[in-house]
Amino acid sequence: MELIKGISLLLAALTAFSLFSRYAPKGTLAMGGLASAAVASFLVEAVHAYISGDFFGIGMLRETGLAAGSMGGPAAAALVALALGVNPVFAIVAAIATKGTGILAGFIAGYLCSFIADAIEKHLPEGIDIIVGALVLAPIAYMIAHACGPVVGNIMAIIGTAITGATTASPYVMGFVLGGLIKMICTSPLSSMALTAILGLTGLPMGIAALACVGGSFTNGILMKRLKLGDNNKVVAIMLEPLTQADIVTRNAFKIYSCNFFGGAFAGLAAVYFNIINNAPGTAAPIPGLLAPFAFNDASTVLMAIFFAVIGGIVAGYVGTSIHLKLDEKRGKKADSLQTATA
Repeated sequence: MELIKGISLLLAALTAFSLFSRYAPKGTLAMGGLASAAVASFLVEAVHAYISGDFFGIGMLRETGLAAGSMGGPAAAALVALALGVNPVFAIVAAIATKGTGILAGFIAGYLCSFIADAIEKHLPEGIDIIVGALVLAPIAYMIAHACGPVVGNIMAIIGTAITGATTASPYVMGFVLGGLIKMICTSPLSSMALTAILGLTGLPMGIAALACVGGSFTNGILMKRLKLGDNNKVVAIMLEPLTQADIVTRNAFKIYSCNFFGGAFAGLAAVYFNIINNAPGTAAPIPGLLAPFAFNDASTVLMAIFFAVIGGIVAGYVGTSIHLKLDEKRGKKADSLQTATA
């Protein structure tokens, strides 16, 4: 039941996430801003607070990381508003007002305030709009963040807890399923960083998500190379940040996502085997996923997990592309035979 509950709630969150990105006004842009906020807050916290600070003993960097981690809400409010084209003054006004709230509350405040800011700029004269906008947006952002934050935060916490419970009950099954799904999201126009930040994933589930993105990046590299989907620059680009090659991914969705699932799944199994803990939510991307685990695990253990995650990603990429090349060859022969029969 824990496994069914965890997977069901994860799929429900993915559905809501996909619907918002696809159908909400400027939804994709807003999610991009949320992913950037995860980098600005959670990634900085993971690297500087726990690696530079706790591991290397640099007190100033530790305090820097902790400060960044506490500002997830304001970072989301500002970066989401900026991603939607809001005047920078309005974006910062909304961000400041959300101090002390979580990243999801800041996201909602920044998203809703962006439409109010557009209306203010549209209907008020230049100069007056800045003054009125600042005075109006600050309390609105504060009320939105503090009103909806606890509600949506509790809902996301329930989902995150269910995923954690399912991982504890059936670690290898969740390693396979969660790793595969997260890597597919990482390669899609959606944002795995935004999703894991919203869910507040920590511990082993976040470790699975992080390593899935790392191992799956090698799946993507092999896919691009063997299927001749781009030059060497595009191969490197999709390995480092899949969203840079969204046009190629969209045109070859089935081939890429099918291989991606198994690349992330095998990497997720490696994370479970080595019990990789990651308490930095929102670091589900190739580069953040590579760095963050070092903050919470023994370095040698992380290196071994990364090694096997990469091997899993390579195997998935090679086997998957071999299957797709065979299928393409069969389709080509069938098309040739049909042309010959027609002639």
